[in-house]
Amino acid sequence: MSFFPYAGARALLFRLDPEVAHELTLSSLERLQHTPLACAWAQPRVEDPVTVAGLRFPNRVGLAAGLDKNARCIDAFAAMGFGFVEVGTVTPLPQPGNPKPRMFRLPEAHALINRLGFNNEGLDAFVAHVQRARFRTQAQGTPMVLGLNIGKNAATPIEEATRDYLTGLAGVYAHADYVTVNISSPNTKNLRALQSDAALDGLLGALAQSRETLAHEHGRRVPIFIKIAPDLDDGQIEAIATALRAHGMDGVVATNTTLARDAVRGLPHADEAGGLSGAPVFEPSNRVIRALRAALGPDFPIIGVGGILSGADAVQKIEAGANLVQIYTGFIYRGPALVREAARAIAL
Repeated sequence: MSFFPYAGARALLFRLDPEVAHELTLSSLERLQHTPLACAWAQPRVEDPVTVAGLRFPNRVGLAAGLDKNARCIDAFAAMGFGFVEVGTVTPLPQPGNPKPRMFRLPEAHALINRLGFNNEGLDAFVAHVQRARFRTQAQGTPMVLGLNIGKNAATPIEEATRDYLTGLAGVYAHADYVTVNISSPNTKNLRALQSDAALDGLLGALAQSRETLAHEHGRRVPIFIKIAPDLDDGQIEAIATALRAHGMDGVVATNTTLARDAVRGLPHADEAGGLSGAPVFEPSNRVIRALRAALGPDFPIIGVGGILSGADAVQKIEAGANLVQIYTGFIYRGPALVREAARAIAL
């Protein structure tokens, strides 16, 4: 087990601006991940292998995209016992994201609000960081699975979004175990419009066609997952499920952050613009997972994410219909211990 108590680190980090704390943590992990000091967070991985979308996952607990946008700390997170890690969202060109401040803690609700806006170093830097990762060659047993999450640049008109996604897919394809297409961030103008019927059909059709070409070029078929929002009604979920199947997508990530504020009304920062994550998203994401499972049948892969802060929460995600789960905000509040706790609870 790791020897550094996360509770102490969190007390210090929570005294800092959230984005400053985030960047300080990632910089430290990046700098130390290939040194003996990595034992500060390293812990044995819970072995609970499962095959989903043709991939062998060492266990069912993953890190959600958004925490490591530039793929700088893949090996550090691998040492924490994750069965899979998803990095990004990356856009074709570098972009600074939205103006600061743009991250806010709501500790009373075990929640965060962010309006980062896909701030990242761009596709070339992202791929270079992925290529430097050593987790596949240094793994004891089955390596963890790596997902690469792609999005569109803020300056790209929504009518031309497909171009950015195809650029991203081509750029990450050779390096990904699976690719996630993020069409559900609330922090890029009009992005969620891509979840509508006609736009989604056009995007998924183009991705499917490009994937066939890339699979022929690289000699392997990389699964594609689509990440959707929790703020969808039953009709929208049904339409998305139909489109996923029609275009041969391999899975769905449910869900991203929410725009709803009912669960945090009256708390400091509750009225900040952006996506709300953490405990308040637990039930909304479960509702979407249950609806997707009903619409997609028993075999279609679903990654459940939103509000997992305990092993029991992770189990409830699986019971709602998810094959795998991801954590983000819960990881910030609980630290690496949550990875092991969730994986052990699911494995029981």
